[in-house]
Amino acid sequence: MILQDIDETRLPKHIAIIMDGNRTWARNKGLDSKLGHKEGAKTLENIVRYANKIGIKYLTVYAFSTENWNRTKEEVGALMLLLGTYLDDFSKRADTENVKIRILGDILALPNNLQNSINKAIERTKDNTGIVFNVAFNYGGRAELVMATKKIVEQVKKGKIKLDEITEETISSNIYTAGQPDPELLIRTSGQIRTSGFLAWQTIYSEFVFLNKNWPDFTEEDLLLAIKEYQGRTIKKGK
Repeated sequence: MILQDIDETRLPKHIAIIMDGNRTWARNKGLDSKLGHKEGAKTLENIVRYANKIGIKYLTVYAFSTENWNRTKEEVGALMLLLGTYLDDFSKRADTENVKIRILGDILALPNNLQNSINKAIERTKDNTGIVFNVAFNYGGRAELVMATKKIVEQVKKGKIKLDEITEETISSNIYTAGQPDPELLIRTSGQIRTSGFLAWQTIYSEFVFLNKNWPDFTEEDLLLAIKEYQGRTIKKGK
């Protein structure tokens, strides 16, 4: 599969990816799970760069869910450290490659040093005009909707909007991806066939592609194959 095998005039504007299988990849190789996450981070950087190159406008990845706090203290700590290091390092290259970094999730619940890394990465890349790279970290689909509901209730209480003026657009403008198009394509690796609460509001009309491959093994060709699968389907929004 090469780029010429897909219709470049019909690329999805927004692709979402559930990067599953880092721990399984490591376990299958007899390695510590931390090495699986590190390898997954390398794969992610490659895919962000390639998606930007071929013209994808938005890429959203599921990096750490609200449920992931239930993992061992050691693994959670390693993931926090990895994201901070990743953002500090990648944001420098992202800036030169015109990548705009966004974080979706409850940032205030994260350690202060990680919050600092997040804020620096966002500030450093805020004026870039290439791909918008959304990292869902400490994110949960239901938690996002609860957050949006609270924001809307506050707006009603303050008289900014009336109760009967609340529409789908009201909700869309109060979630983490406000101002962005919904993902047309959602990819999940590792062979699991579920969305795990990822972008529960945004993916109602998305096309799903599930791959029986762990995230560290995901390649540029796999991305093109998923796009090819998406383009081969008859898209009937609202059906």
